[in-house]
Amino acid sequence: MSIALSEDQKALAESVAAFTARHAQPASTRAEFDDLAAGIWPASWRALAEQNLLGLHLPAEFGGDGAGLVELALVLEETTFGLMPGPLLPTVLASLIISRHGTRALQEKLLPGFVAGATGACATDPRGLTATRSGDGWEITGITAPVLGALSAQTYVLGARVGGSGDDGSTVWFAVDEDRRAELAVTRLQSVDLTRDIGRVGLTAFHLPADHVLELDSGRLRSTAAALFGAESAGAARWCQVNGLAYTKVREQFGRTIGAFQAIKHKCARLFVHSELIAAAAWDAAVAYDQDPDQFALAAASAAVVCLPGAVDIGLETVALFGGIGYTWEHDMHLYWRRAISLQNLLGPRASWESELGRLACKIERHHDLQLDDEPDGLRGWVAQQLAGAAARPPDDQRTFLAEQGLVSPHYPRPYGIAAGPVAQVVISQEFERAGLVQPSTQIGEWALPTVLAHGTDEQRETFVRPTLRGEIVWCQLFSEPGAGSDLASLRTRATKVDGGWRLNGQKVWTSGAQESDWGICLARTDPEAPKHKGLSYLLVDMRSPGLEVRPLREANGGYLFNEVFFNDVFVPDSRLVGQPGDGWRLARTTLGNERVNIAVGMGRRRDLPADYLGLFDGKAPPPGVLQQVGVLTADVNAFTALGQRSLLRQISGLQPGAEASVLKVAAAWNLTNLRRTVMEWHGANAAALDGDGGQASLEYLSVPPSLLGGGTLEIQLNVIGERVLGLPRS
Repeated sequence: MSIALSEDQKALAESVAAFTARHAQPASTRAEFDDLAAGIWPASWRALAEQNLLGLHLPAEFGGDGAGLVELALVLEETTFGLMPGPLLPTVLASLIISRHGTRALQEKLLPGFVAGATGACATDPRGLTATRSGDGWEITGITAPVLGALSAQTYVLGARVGGSGDDGSTVWFAVDEDRRAELAVTRLQSVDLTRDIGRVGLTAFHLPADHVLELDSGRLRSTAAALFGAESAGAARWCQVNGLAYTKVREQFGRTIGAFQAIKHKCARLFVHSELIAAAAWDAAVAYDQDPDQFALAAASAAVVCLPGAVDIGLETVALFGGIGYTWEHDMHLYWRRAISLQNLLGPRASWESELGRLACKIERHHDLQLDDEPDGLRGWVAQQLAGAAARPPDDQRTFLAEQGLVSPHYPRPYGIAAGPVAQVVISQEFERAGLVQPSTQIGEWALPTVLAHGTDEQRETFVRPTLRGEIVWCQLFSEPGAGSDLASLRTRATKVDGGWRLNGQKVWTSGAQESDWGICLARTDPEAPKHKGLSYLLVDMRSPGLEVRPLREANGGYLFNEVFFNDVFVPDSRLVGQPGDGWRLARTTLGNERVNIAVGMGRRRDLPADYLGLFDGKAPPPGVLQQVGVLTADVNAFTALGQRSLLRQISGLQPGAEASVLKVAAAWNLTNLRRTVMEWHGANAAALDGDGGQASLEYLSVPPSLLGGGTLEIQLNVIGERVLGLPRS
């Protein structure tokens, strides 16, 4: 999906996409390669100005639309998806910097011109230019690093090191307008991106008046560039993912479309997950632009780490997906790959962004302040009042009180919850956090109770729902079997009809918490003659029933989370059958659906952050390599969190959820694995012994597999994404 979330944003994105399709046909863009490289404006440039796309983000007083950075990011994403040629990115970056950081006189002089179609270029690296004091201004000398759009630009934003100081020295950022362009020596370079020009800008004893100096530092400029470059990277990545996927649906080998082969299907699913995370990181950087400067710096650095190299990698993977045809000059694939490479290199190197993000992550973490436009009247005050009442009670009574108020699972219908919609749930969560209370969880009950509420009898609801909410009943899930894990419908546990109920015989495995549970939700075969999805029934089983045996399974980490459960003529009364015989698969899908939803919801809460584990360095600065790893891992966590926020915002807006839940499951497994392994490696030899913090890090890494297997293995999740989300054929 694109960066766009709201209906207004989607309308803008669709409009820009249609505009780009009209004005940036591949054949016409290829015909302009030589002119573009020489800095000649593309034929589409005037149309961009007429649509006011060049002034979308600029203040209305200068002829712009006053839109925010998210809207500008949408424009860049969609124009990159359509491979719009010309200096759009460097122009809007330069005009944005001047509009936010230039003097009033400079804004009045330059911004109307940008709205009307003037072009710009913006350096992202001050090295190469030196600034020395000269009267009330500066004297600038030197040659810049490569600048995107240098040949086509009329106005420049450049930076210079003061007095030739090193990396820790101060920098002067300034604007050079068209009146003095002739004083610049612009040298043409051969651009990796064939759709726009690049060059170096030389200045010799160039006198810079004080009113052309911009009020910003290199960090802010590079963060702004990272946000816009990230948006373009998202567009390039999405084009590669969408078109690579489309190719797998028509390209045939061995008598089948190649998308039917599991290896290709999983590759397409992984590319989709990565492209979704890139879009989320780009969106987050744009959202953070007008927030606290540190929050923007953190989000922008995350975008630089996730989006720029991510789009390059997706480009290469998609070339391989197309095969030989994707590597030919005639195919458009290399044009998008080239654009992604150009973006990464202009803001690189990657390691510097990773280290910068690592330093930021040691001081702050990303916070999302959800703005709720349609809060239910009086809800926040009522919730705060109830939570204050709970806090005043003894700890043992708090859970019961919250259950009585409907605040344990507020989304449940009354009288068990308060029928809270997405907005109300966010309000309640915010109030729990503000009150310093942890919102209770019914654990497996969060998967079981929705099935009982939707399909159970009144007696079942009365017997199980309230006691579970009060914490009096603990549930486990009796689904998986030794021969029926991901292929759950092939289970063999039998439930035979007897007088007044059913006799259970068989075995379940990988049952979390069975030894501590009161009741279990069990899927059993009641009609062995029916097709495997049809002959199943859904039973509620008393875990203390005669003939039921729980055998703990010791795990690789030495713990006992999982269990085997054996049924030997276990009697289940008719009153504990949910729905009708044979309804089991349909009801199990309700349970598994809530499992996936609740996994996704849980992922939206604060996750372990890499910087949380730096205490092992005893307050000393971690080695540079560790900071770089912290940056990489933090970028992954921030992109993941941003994707969760986007999913939540879609629900709040009443939009249909997208593919976020499936993507979150896969990304969570990747992130957790990388984090646990990396933290263990930081401990070095201390992680070879199970004593102390090093041993704990090893145990946590040994505890990763349940996250890779629960709710369906990663391979099954990739199949789900490939088949149900991307529409590839079933294997």
